[in-house]
This record gives sequence, structure tokens and C-alpha cells, in this order.
Amino acid sequence: MNEELAMLAEMVDRLSADLWALVGESGLADPFADTDFTWTQAGAIARAVGAHAVPLPLVETLLAGWLLHRAGLAVPEGPLTVAETLPLPQGALLTGSAEAVPWGRHATRLVGVATAGGAPQVVSIDLATATVAPDANIAREPRDRLTLVDCPAEVASADLPADIVRRAGAALRAAQTAGAAARVLDDSVAYANERVQFGRPIGKFQAIQQTLAVLAGRVAAADTAVDAMWRAVDRRGFADSFAEIAAAKIRAGEAATLAANTGHEVHGAIGFAHEHLLNFHTRRLWAWRAEYGGDGGWAVALGRQVAARGPDCLWSDITARNQ
Repeated sequence: MNEELAMLAEMVDRLSADLWALVGESGLADPFADTDFTWTQAGAIARAVGAHAVPLPLVETLLAGWLLHRAGLAVPEGPLTVAETLPLPQGALLTGSAEAVPWGRHATRLVGVATAGGAPQVVSIDLATATVAPDANIAREPRDRLTLVDCPAEVASADLPADIVRRAGAALRAAQTAGAAARVLDDSVAYANERVQFGRPIGKFQAIQQTLAVLAGRVAAADTAVDAMWRAVDRRGFADSFAEIAAAKIRAGEAATLAANTGHEVHGAIGFAHEHLLNFHTRRLWAWRAEYGGDGGWAVALGRQVAARGPDCLWSDITARNQ
């Protein structure tokens, strides 16, 4: 690396460190240190992260911190990340690997759940000696492969579902997706009212109005499903909120698909330019709708649960769960 590139890299590293320091000072990196903090509030943070395409592992750090609090383990400073499953360490050291870890290259610790040999165990791994193979999703967010060789690890039991990271991760991605889809809708409406074609704003054309109205309905449905999900989680916990998480992930995924399509239809070629904010949101929508299970997979799982409970439970499951 020549001197100019080294200076640029140092500048970015310094800026990222300063930005994360501001997050830490705000308390957003570890909000569950306050025992009165709710998942509805955490969901508002995740939605804002999605709406503003925040290039930080804030959501992952929030989830990792919550897992550590539940297990009674220390929550360290700095960015954290999560993995759906991890092997149990041998003694105080862990050897293994983790694939597609969000922001793995930037994290100080990796937190996940190990289920081998009995009840779920929260595992917290020091990444100081981990080897990172950088990778990214379609939104260019880090999704790295971590090779762990004798990494120091802590383990503690917690009364949590074995698939807690998938459930909580899906819930948070649904909130981020809803926020990004709403931002695409707002930006598309604003652009349609500004872009003049044939002597008037394109937002005056009925076809554009109808397209945006359909998107507004999908965004509202996603927001409603996400809000209902957080209410369920706050009342009953993740273990008994599968249906609400599935519904939110499904509706958010549907909104993501339509928002990306509609946003680029309305903006035209300019929306694909790297300098335009639209593609920063749509690329995240394409990536997030598949992470922690796509909407199709969640729809199948929800359908199986409904079928297993039988027709006599359907109406009460829909109408009475959150009363």
C-alpha cells in the first residue's frame, strides 16, 4: 500500500472509531443495560437504522448485548456481532468457524447460542486472535467468515429458545426492512413531485400515483405487522411469539420487493447511480429480506404451525393473542 492509500485507510479507521464512540456515548450500543428498556424501543432503533442506511453494526451489537445480559455475562465496549449457532468451547477456548458473520471484521466479540449436549448456552468469544476472510452481502455490508483457533470464550446458561438468534435477528431485520421501505416510499413520492416530464411533475400521472399508493399500502402493512410483533415479544418473549415474528418477516419481505421495484421505476436510471441514496436502501432491502430466513421460508413455517394447531384454534390465534 502506497503512502496516499495508507493515509486514506487511516482516515476512515479514525472516522469509524469516532462515529462508534458517539454511539457508545449515546447509550444506543447497550440499551438493555437499563432493565426497563423494551423490545418495542429496540425496534424503533432498528427501524431508524434501516431508514437511514446506517453503516454500523448497531443492531447486531444491541442483540449481542441483550444475549449477554440474559446470560449474566459481561457486555464489553465496542461493536459486537452475532452468529445463529456456535460450537461449545473446550474449556475456556473455542476452535471452529462462523460463516457470513455481520460486521465480523469490526467486532470485538462474537455472541451466539450453542445447543450441543443439552440446554442452550450463550457463548461469548473474544475475536482478538480470530482470522477474518472478508466478504459482503449485496448491500456491501460486511458478512465475513471467521476462523476461530483457541479463541478465549465464556459460556453461561440462559432460558432462551435454541433458535433465539434466528428469531431475534429476523425480528430486527423486519424492523430495518420496514424502515428502509418507508424511506424508499418517501423519497419516491418526493422525486415524483419534483421530476417534470411532458410539462408537469410525473407524480401527477395516474399510473405513478397508483404505483405509489400500492407501495404505501404494503409499507403500512409491514409497519403494522412489525409493531404487533414487538408488542408480542414484550408481553410473551421470543419463545411464544413465533407467529408474530413470521408475519412481520413475511410482510416486510413483501414490502421490500415492491419498494425496490417501485423506487427504481419512479427514479429511473438515476436511482442506480452509486451517488444516489436510493440504491443504498434498495440493495439493503434485497439483502435483508433473505437474512435470518426469507419471507417464503417463514411463510411455510407459519403455515405448518397453523395447520398443526388445527382449524378450531385459527380464529382465536388471530384475534386474541395480543389482548
